[in-house]
Amino acid sequence: MFNTRKLSTISTLFLFLLSSNAIAQNAAIVNGKSIPKSQLDKLVQKSSQPDNPQVRDQAREMLVTRELILQEASNRGVTQKESVRDQLEQAKMGVLIAAVFQDYVEKEGVADAELKSAYEQVKGQYAGKEYHVEHILVEKEADAKAITAQLKAGGNFAQIAKEKSKDPGSAPNGGDLGWVSEKALVPEFSKAMAQLKKGQITDKPVKTQYGWHVIKVDDVRDVQAPSMEEIKDQLKQMITADQNWQKAKFSELMQKLRAKAKIQ
Repeated sequence: MFNTRKLSTISTLFLFLLSSNAIAQNAAIVNGKSIPKSQLDKLVQKSSQPDNPQVRDQAREMLVTRELILQEASNRGVTQKESVRDQLEQAKMGVLIAAVFQDYVEKEGVADAELKSAYEQVKGQYAGKEYHVEHILVEKEADAKAITAQLKAGGNFAQIAKEKSKDPGSAPNGGDLGWVSEKALVPEFSKAMAQLKKGQITDKPVKTQYGWHVIKVDDVRDVQAPSMEEIKDQLKQMITADQNWQKAKFSELMQKLRAKAKIQ
């Protein structure tokens, strides 16, 4: 005879294993409706946050909430209402219009003439001079004057900057700020910098909101505009973000569709 207690235990264990396997393959089960784990994985991947238990819990709650709304909408029969169906259809059309237009833009691309025109506009912004500049920043004017005197006596600018400058970004590099334009810096600093020639150091400390500066210009050059190829992606983004361009491009798309369509 079979041991009924043993059969009961085996059945319970079997059901538990089936249940565990179902849970492992699903993110959740809401009122008997499974939400596949693949949906959770996809939602986590689309998020800008790193994959971790907290992010997964938040994503899972979003999926559960969505499923509850879908089930309740069905239970209440709201999806059968004409006004709701119309809104859903409009939303669907909005998504499809955007997707078709995006695909058209990606495949047709931006015309070379448009790229060249945009590049000329951007290129015009690259004007004036830029300076390879170094500085030493201190809190007190007296300290800046003492450093100026030390430099005039033959002191090494880079070494003094490493030892005394309060600018954490440039001090380790001997005060080097790299190549900068006048617009990139505060007005007081830029004005003093622009008056210096290659190799010159300010005679007097320069006061800004950050403290007192001793400034040295290593070199001066005309601002160099990047080539069109270097900023091609940025130009495309700039062009395609323009609403007037979008309207013209969409009109172009519709004209092409109508031209090859049979409309009776």
